[in-house]
Order: sequence, then structure tokens, then C-alpha cells
Amino acid sequence: MKKRLVLAGGGHSHMVTLAKLRTFIENGYQVNVIGPSEYHYYSGMGPGLLGGTYSPEEIRFATKTVTEKMGATFILGKIRRIDPEARLVHLESGDELPYDVLSCNLGSQVPEDLVAGSQADVFPVKPIEKLLQARQRILELGRLKKIAVGVIGGGPSAVEIAGNIWRLGQEPGMNPVDLTIFAGKQLLPQHPDGVRRLADNSLRKRNIRIEENCRVKTVETGSVICETGTTCELDIIFVAVGVRPSTVFRESGIPTGPDGGMRVNRFLQSTANANIFGGGDCIYFADDPLDKVGVFAVRQNPVIYHNLLAALQGTALQPFVPQRKYLLIFNLGNGSGIFYKRPILFGGRPAFLLKDYIDRKFMKTFQAFE
Repeated sequence: MKKRLVLAGGGHSHMVTLAKLRTFIENGYQVNVIGPSEYHYYSGMGPGLLGGTYSPEEIRFATKTVTEKMGATFILGKIRRIDPEARLVHLESGDELPYDVLSCNLGSQVPEDLVAGSQADVFPVKPIEKLLQARQRILELGRLKKIAVGVIGGGPSAVEIAGNIWRLGQEPGMNPVDLTIFAGKQLLPQHPDGVRRLADNSLRKRNIRIEENCRVKTVETGSVICETGTTCELDIIFVAVGVRPSTVFRESGIPTGPDGGMRVNRFLQSTANANIFGGGDCIYFADDPLDKVGVFAVRQNPVIYHNLLAALQGTALQPFVPQRKYLLIFNLGNGSGIFYKRPILFGGRPAFLLKDYIDRKFMKTFQAFE
């Protein structure tokens, strides 16, 4: 019987493996790829999709098309749990999928415990497809009346989302958009003062309010309620608080880190199950916990590809060595950005153009396999 490789998710850290699936097929392995959508959207360009800089086609990979073109099988579905002992992946549909080697790139999700009752006009920033729905809704309401929009969160995602909502408000026929960021403790609390200052200045110059020390207790359609008891009436709300890994691992009894991500060793291999690997936001790198930034998922690509092939062939695994200094570039929505890679920091149009170039190049590299 052929050995079976299952890729759970077609995300950022599976890109190289997807592009080289034919290598597995030619070596006699059976390959199945599971995904909740036929496409995978690149989160780094998500805010630009919201603001209208990019079209959906420019920021997505055709996972199903590439999988089938390489001779593997694509399965549209969501994973409910994993049974490591039986080596089975259980889907929400009730189907079961056996594996010899499994790789997980299940991404992360915005916690839903803030949202109470109806979620109409409340948009989490993940999955990225939600941002396209939000864009359409803002344009629909904004051409009828002045609207109030709130962004819950103070991290990079909140900054980029708010900046690109502002951009959307400049579209022809739009009424004014009253925009507020509810930043909790402060804006960009995990970033250097210089990055925070550039972001703060850019947003405030566009009359985007930043409410610091304003933790949101509850979000519901039409309003947010702060821990102080203050209620703010809003037409549209974005939830951009810290993302969390998929709950699949914890519910499957697979060891996880404090954040709920699958605990992996330096080979990106489950610390308890030698035939399960993972990358991106859904893992907890036990040797040196990583920030939730896309650069790590992208750099894990070749290691995951090598180690999946090695696990099937019984050869030596390759370690993943995280870089100590990594590049961050924010898209502020007004054609400018913020570039930071210690010790270099600058803002303005050049920063955005560099981000745009890097993102488009990354997309074109893998879209070419379609």
C-alpha cells in the first residue's frame, strides 16, 4: 500500500510543498490536501484588499487547482479532530482520512468570546474573505449616510485595517466615515516607540481616533461596551484582537503550548507524534516561541517540504532556525507605510512601495504554478 501524506490546510508554510507535490507523487506516495476553501488568501495583503489596493484574484492562491494539477487530491472541508493513534483525520462532514504523515497549517482565528448575540455588521479580520464582505458593506452603507466604524484591537492588524478603512472612505460617492480604534492598553504595545509614533501620527492626521486604555468587554451588532461601562454606538465593527491557533490540537489531545498551538520541536514536528508536522500560526515552537508574524511561516516552507519527504523516506530531518531580526512593513492605507528591521526604521511612500513589491513578488512566485 502506498504511504499517505495529508496536508491539513493550504496556508503560507505549505506553499513550497504544494508547488512540489509532484515530487511526492513521483516517489509513489498518495497525497491529499484538505482546505476550507478552494483558495488560500495571503493575509499580508488582506488590509489592501479591504482598502481596494488589491483585487481578490491578486491576493489568493488557487489551492485546489494546484493540488489537482500536481496529481494529488483536494478535499474541500474542515478538520474536526485528529486521532494520532489511529492515524486518522476526522472532518466536520463525518468523513475520515487516514495518513502516514500529516502536516498542519491550520492558521489562526480571531477569538469569538467578545461577540455577543447577532454578528451582523461585525467582521473578524480572519479569515481574509471576511474583509471582502466588509468592504462591500462599508461601500453600501457609506453611500447612503455618514457611518461610524470601530476597530477593536491595538496591534499591527488593527493599525492596517483602520488605515485601509480610511482609504475606502475616500471612494467616490462616499459620505464621511467616523473611525475609532479601541486599542486596549495602547497602540502597538509590543513595538518600539518609533514604530508606534509613526503609526499614531499617520492615523491621527487623518482624524482617526485612538482610544487607549479602553478595553472592550463586549461586542454586539451596533455597539461596543468597554470595561468602564461606556457604550459606543457603531454601524460597523472590526474585531482585530490577538489571533489564536486552531482548537483542533487541544481537542485532539495533541500537546499544545500556552497559546493553544501544537507544540513542535526544532524540526517542526509534534513533540509527541513523530509523524505529525506543522507550521505558521497554528504551532508553538517549543525551543524558542515565535511571534505571530507571516515571515516565520514563509521561512518554514523549505524545512516542512524537506521534513515531510524525509519522514516518508526515513531519512534525516532538517531543523528550523528562526531569524533573530525580521522585517516588518505596515500598509497604512494612504499610500504610505512603516518599515522596521532593527535598527532601521522609516515611514512614508517608499516603505509602502517596498512592501507592495515584496508581496506581489511572493504571490507571483506561487501563482505561477496555477
